[in-house]
Amino acid sequence: MAKQIELQFLNEENRTVTISLEDPVDPVNPAEISAAMDTVISENALTSSGGNLVAKKGARIVERTVTEIALD
Repeated sequence: MAKQIELQFLNEENRTVTISLEDPVDPVNPAEISAAMDTVISENALTSSGGNLVAKKGARIVERTVTEIALD
């Protein structure tokens, strides 16, 4: 099963910007995630077409199961 963590921010246009990272550390530490997101915002580490990231919106773990199908 593939796992990703999605970090959701708001940009200067109040639009959602999602950053996805593969293979998050388990168990998830909400305080560390929040601190990392604060650092991204305070250092203007990333930008979007709608401007700089200005606020945290949320974070979530996304799990996906992929099953290959054998074809003849």
